[in-house]
Amino acid sequence: MKRSLPAVLCTAVLLLASCSESSESSESSESDDGATGLDAPWSMAHTDDGEMLVSERDSGKIVQVDDGETTELTTVPGVDARGEGGLLGIVVNGGDLYAYTTTATDNRVLTLSLDDPDRAPETVIDGLPKGTNHNGGRLAFGPDGMLYVTVGDAGNREDAQDVASSGGTILRVTPEGEVPEDNPFPDSPVYSYGHRNVQGIGWAEDGTMYASEFGQDTWDELNIITAGGNYGWPVVEGQAGRREFIDPVQQWAPSEASPSGIAVTQDAVWIANLRGERLREVPLSDPSTATEHHVGEFGRLRDVVTGPDGELLVLTSNTDGRGTPGADDDRIVVH
Repeated sequence: MKRSLPAVLCTAVLLLASCSESSESSESSESDDGATGLDAPWSMAHTDDGEMLVSERDSGKIVQVDDGETTELTTVPGVDARGEGGLLGIVVNGGDLYAYTTTATDNRVLTLSLDDPDRAPETVIDGLPKGTNHNGGRLAFGPDGMLYVTVGDAGNREDAQDVASSGGTILRVTPEGEVPEDNPFPDSPVYSYGHRNVQGIGWAEDGTMYASEFGQDTWDELNIITAGGNYGWPVVEGQAGRREFIDPVQQWAPSEASPSGIAVTQDAVWIANLRGERLREVPLSDPSTATEHHVGEFGRLRDVVTGPDGELLVLTSNTDGRGTPGADDDRIVVH
């Protein structure tokens, strides 16, 4: 079902900084661009022209960044930013910007026009479960051209084992929000289930799909996602060795992880970690191993994407109510 909502213009600012690669903490580098003040940023996305867009969770703003300079793009209407909800993931498909947002009644995916930001958004998917936490929220287009949407269990953990529910799943739909005929469950957008709160998805060049997932008290996870796969939550957490569930390829204690956005490059999966305050590099050749970068250097890390020149851009998340903001926070760091 598709509905239209009004759009409003607004402003925001962002910081671009550069840093050196390190496996241990070091001093934060200074910004060469001088832009500051990003408020609870959540997601980054590139337009086809290579321009960077950033979503702000609490304000509902989408900011455009060009060489460290920022310009207003739009404010997504109807955002209900309570707890972990608000304006979450964004992704670009041609001239359309897709946004995952929490409203007063649900989580939903909207499309906005990049060419005409004043045009009313259209609803692609609505009725997704919402909660004060576990809202999922990551959007990505796969190599098959389909839109993948991560949906948290919204605090209703048993929903994750019910394929009739969208809670605790990764959804796969067409760009218009329709169910593809080759989805694993007939007439269902559910692609995989048994998830607690997936906040990062990406694909290797060979088509392998990876996802980062918040555990509860024991293990956070990196999973390889297969169509129709059951990833165990809430029955199991981490590697359980049970035939009916798919084990993660790597797991970490939550104090060292809380994995959010990921970027998959030619050689590795790069994972931004919130509570763990580090950028984790997992080699595709051996995903059971990892190298850690910038440990404690920039605080909480929410997202990571590949820049237009192949560099990694990392988004901090110190103004989200759980971090300790520095003078330059929040910002984008060039790895």
